[in-house]
Amino acid sequence: MSITHRAWGWTPGAGLDGLHLIDKPLPEVGPGQVLVANRAIALNPVDWKICEWGHAAWHPGTVPGVDGAGTVVAVGAGVELALGSRVAYHQSLSRDGSFAEHCLLDANLVMHIPGNLDIAAAAAVPCPALTAWQALAKVADGASRDVLVVGAGGAVGFYLVQLALQRGLRVWATAGRQHHERLRQLGVVGVFDYRAGDWQADVQAALGERPLHALFDTVSGSHAASQAHLLGYNGHLVCIQDRQENTPLPAFSTAISLHEVALNSVHAHGRLLDRQALKVEGECLLRMVADGRLLAPQRLDFRFEALPQALRQLKDGSASGKWVTRLA
Repeated sequence: MSITHRAWGWTPGAGLDGLHLIDKPLPEVGPGQVLVANRAIALNPVDWKICEWGHAAWHPGTVPGVDGAGTVVAVGAGVELALGSRVAYHQSLSRDGSFAEHCLLDANLVMHIPGNLDIAAAAAVPCPALTAWQALAKVADGASRDVLVVGAGGAVGFYLVQLALQRGLRVWATAGRQHHERLRQLGVVGVFDYRAGDWQADVQAALGERPLHALFDTVSGSHAASQAHLLGYNGHLVCIQDRQENTPLPAFSTAISLHEVALNSVHAHGRLLDRQALKVEGECLLRMVADGRLLAPQRLDFRFEALPQALRQLKDGSASGKWVTRLA
């Protein structure tokens, strides 16, 4: 094995323009860790955002990227994982990430890939599917089974729609028109174009007397707050981007619950049981994708050497799908 590997290094204050392909020393594997040779890397919105915003733990040459999949090539003390195992992962934002030929990971969070699942398909699962699972887990059963997924054309929303339907919920969604037919085929009862100025009134008219039990917003905290009035009594407002710093409705009115979703926080704040639950659920989601019980968003391929350009296209929204690259 070479003592160095290629990686995309970050430059403070330079955003996506500051990403440079560099040679870095291979990280040493410590107790409880594994070194994975990446075979596929997937892009997520958080990747370009953190490249632009920066991170308190980052320094020049830090490697961005949270999602990847590959083979285990080295293990640390106390790790019972066979070399050559195919695994997918979601990496902590505070450490060197997936935008490299190798990634050093905590062994208790890597997820086994089913034998019948393509490794590029596996790389595209962890961040969006686990985020969708966490978002849905926030919501207890209520008098109503009606829920609304705002931004169902994105990867998180697409997985969330399917998981909610499998839970037996009556799912409504907003998405760009190019996604409407596929969402209806999944079983969504009504899809609304978020570009239409009156779409909220259309939702209320379609619901009739049925209250909306939960609203999952994938856009922003302020966007979620502007839709809180759609929820019924004891409803749930789930923010997948950002959070609610202040209650969006008067006290002692509809008594809605506010939820934030923060998948990456498991690395810093999750206990062993939290990590075990995340690993188990991640492997379940991978099996569901492998078996066709969970459909993945359309995959968009790019070359590893063109990673910054793919991140720009993800940011601009110029193409619809999940960006994934394969490594030799």
